[in-house]
Amino acid sequence: MFVPKRMFLTKGVGKHREKLTSFELALRSAGIAACNLVRVSSIFPPRCKLIPRNEGIKELEPGQVTFVVMSENSTREPHRLIAASIGVAMPADRNTFGYLSEHHSFGETEEVAGEYAEELAAEMLATTLGVEFNSDQSWDEKKEIYRISNKIVRTLHHTQSAIGDKRGFWTTVLAASVLLGVDE
Repeated sequence: MFVPKRMFLTKGVGKHREKLTSFELALRSAGIAACNLVRVSSIFPPRCKLIPRNEGIKELEPGQVTFVVMSENSTREPHRLIAASIGVAMPADRNTFGYLSEHHSFGETEEVAGEYAEELAAEMLATTLGVEFNSDQSWDEKKEIYRISNKIVRTLHHTQSAIGDKRGFWTTVLAASVLLGVDE
């Protein structure tokens, strides 16, 4: 059974003439370029601990197969605002799984993209826990409902934004949750 024990959030930005190289530079900026990344869907594992980025990066070894939930976005349009975000929703009951969400956008600030990703993760968790919510309510109103329900303990986001390179080079942003400590 493969169940991660720890997770950290990271983000990065890269700019280059070549799109692939701009992605590689964003991975380097995020500290995960030396790993063989495997994208997985968006479940925050039960009993998983969120650790600081600097602790998590120390656990990585070059060439390691590493599971990630990743959001990325690229542009070569000068001055275009791009964002990539990971939202996290953790349940109060640590024996229950939570949710991660990926969101990437054009023209949204880091704050707007991040709040949207956070809201996506919270709503996915809320629906599995039976917490009622109204999609027309503001994010602040929904957060209050989640807090009162005592079923969702914490939501957050990790977001990277950037403005497209003025010379027309590729600009890539990414945000990722890196899953560690998988049982074998």
